Amino acid sequence: MKLGIVGLPNVGKSTLFNAITKAGAEAANYPFCTIEPNVGVVTVPDERIKTLHEIYNSKKTIYTTIEFSDIAGLVKGASKGEGLGNKFLSHIREVAAIVHVVRCFEDENIVHVDGRIDPITDIETINMELILSDLEILDRRITKTQKNLKGDKSLQGELDLLKRVNDFIAAGKSARAMELSEEESEFVDSLNLLSNKPIIYVANVSEDQISDSEIENNEMIKKLKDFAKSEDAEVVAISAAIESEVAELDDEEKALFLEELGIKSSGLDQLIKASYKLLNLISFLTAGEDEVRAWTIKDGTKAPQAAGKIHTDFEKGFIRAETIAYDKLMECDGKLSIAKEKGLIRSEGKDYVVKDGDVMNFLFNV
Repeated sequence: MKLGIVGLPNVGKSTLFNAITKAGAEAANYPFCTIEPNVGVVTVPDERIKTLHEIYNSKKTIYTTIEFSDIAGLVKGASKGEGLGNKFLSHIREVAAIVHVVRCFEDENIVHVDGRIDPITDIETINMELILSDLEILDRRITKTQKNLKGDKSLQGELDLLKRVNDFIAAGKSARAMELSEEESEFVDSLNLLSNKPIIYVANVSEDQISDSEIENNEMIKKLKDFAKSEDAEVVAISAAIESEVAELDDEEKALFLEELGIKSSGLDQLIKASYKLLNLISFLTAGEDEVRAWTIKDGTKAPQAAGKIHTDFEKGFIRAETIAYDKLMECDGKLSIAKEKGLIRSEGKDYVVKDGDVMNFLFNV
C-alpha cells in the first residue's frame, strides 16, 4: 500500500513524514524543500502478531507495511507547470491514496504560502489543481470517444458518463464526491483521475492543541470534518511536532508520554487505522514455528485469492482453508491442538470470505 503525503508548502508535511517514517527527509521553512518524493516504509503495528510470535517462538515475524511518499509542496498553477507542478502530478498518480496535510495552527515564525491560515482554502487550492489536470484527461477521452461513436453506437453510454463526470468536476468538485453505481464507479476508477483518489485529511495542530478535548473543540477541525463528509473522506488530527518526539521513544515511554498529553493513540496509529478504513483493507494471519505473518487484503476477498497473496500456486491449486478467528485461538491459549480438540478450527471452501484476524492454513495441490 503506497500513500502520498501532499500539502501546500510549510503546512508540516515533511515534518510529519520525518516523524512517522524516521526517514530523515529534509524539512525547512521555505517552499519546494521536497523536490523528489522521499519514500519511507512503516511497519503496521499489530499486537496479534506480537502475541503469536511469543506463543510460537517463531524464527521470523513479519508485519505488514505501508509505504509513505512525501510529495513536493504544491502551489496554484501546478496543473500548468507552475512551481513543481508537473512533478507533483506525476508522483501523485502512482499512489493508492492521498494523505493531504492541512495547517490548523497559528505560528508567526512559520510563513504560510498564502499569508493566512485557512484549511478549507488550502484544500480547495490543491483540489482545483487536480481537477484542472483531470479536465484535460477527460477532454481528450471525450474527443476520442465521440470519434469512435460514429462506428460503434454502443459507446453512447460511456460518452454520457464521461460528460457527466466532466460537468461535475468542472463545477469545482472532486470526482470522488460523485454518486455513482458500482459499474459506473469501476469505469471512472479506470480513468485514473487524480481527484478520484481516496483521501485522508490530516489536520496538523500545535503541541498545545493535541489533547482529545482540544481537538473536539477546534473550530478549524470541525470545518474540515464537515468538508470531508461531502467526499466520504477520513480526517485525522495530528501534531507533527509531537509525532517527532514520539518517534524517538520506546513503546513504554511512548505510552506514558501520550497518556500525559491526553492522547489515546499516536498520530501514526490513527493514520494507519484511517488508511485501512478508507481503502477497505483487513489483515489475515499465518502462524507457525517458522514464521508468523500478517497479510493485507481487501475486505470481501475470498479464500483462494487470499491464498494467492502468499503464493500464486496456493490460489491455482486451492483445495480448502483451515481457519480460526484470532480471538477464538486466544481462548485456547494460542494452541491449535486445543482448538482442534474443541472443534473450533473450521474447514472453508472457495466461497469463504476471509475476515479480519482469521488465522489461516491453506491446503493446495499443484
